[in-house]
Amino acid sequence: MERLGMITIGQAPRVDVAPILEKYLYGRAELLQAGVLDGMTKEYIEQNLFPEENDYVLTSRLTTGESVVMSREKIKPILQQKINYLENKGIKSILLLCTGVFPGLTTQSAYLIEPDHIIPPTVKALVGHRRFGVIVPLPEQKTNLKPKYSPYGLNPSFAVASPYEGDTESFVHAANELKDNVDVILLDCMGYTEQARDIVANTTGLPVILSNAIMAKLVAELV
Repeated sequence: MERLGMITIGQAPRVDVAPILEKYLYGRAELLQAGVLDGMTKEYIEQNLFPEENDYVLTSRLTTGESVVMSREKIKPILQQKINYLENKGIKSILLLCTGVFPGLTTQSAYLIEPDHIIPPTVKALVGHRRFGVIVPLPEQKTNLKPKYSPYGLNPSFAVASPYEGDTESFVHAANELKDNVDVILLDCMGYTEQARDIVANTTGLPVILSNAIMAKLVAELV
């Protein structure tokens, strides 16, 4: 069976979202997971990888179920090491399990699948000229992520709900914040689940795009 490398910027295994990917892979590929924060304690992460002022901020999940925030620039060298590790194990396709923007990542021969290269143009094709809303995990990302969409003529309205806090009310609040101003909503983090999509869809009555599901459907065509 084909092997698909999957790198989370948190810790592996990602028992929350891996089943979504596996469902769309139809058993045609085995997931080999790695995590940027594997082997690190929450205290170590907070002391060494925490964002400084004006950093590009990211969040992910630990195997304990806890969430952490981190600086993109601080984790980027570790992420590159994980890519190298999977490539050295003979993995030919590697999925980055994060919708953030990571300029300059490289491989020797493996195909690196970066959601930020795929989701914005795909969403543009789906949304067309309709009003577009995005739910993100962190308030800082309302500013950080705008440049990801602007090259495609998208100027989304943003709302915030973390996939890692287990807080249903935050999704209801974010959905209500967007529903009168948009026609389509994207959950812009690979950590969002189908339950989160259902909450937002039921609250708004609008189409809701789940980032990891759309990536899984597309990646399934490659294996």
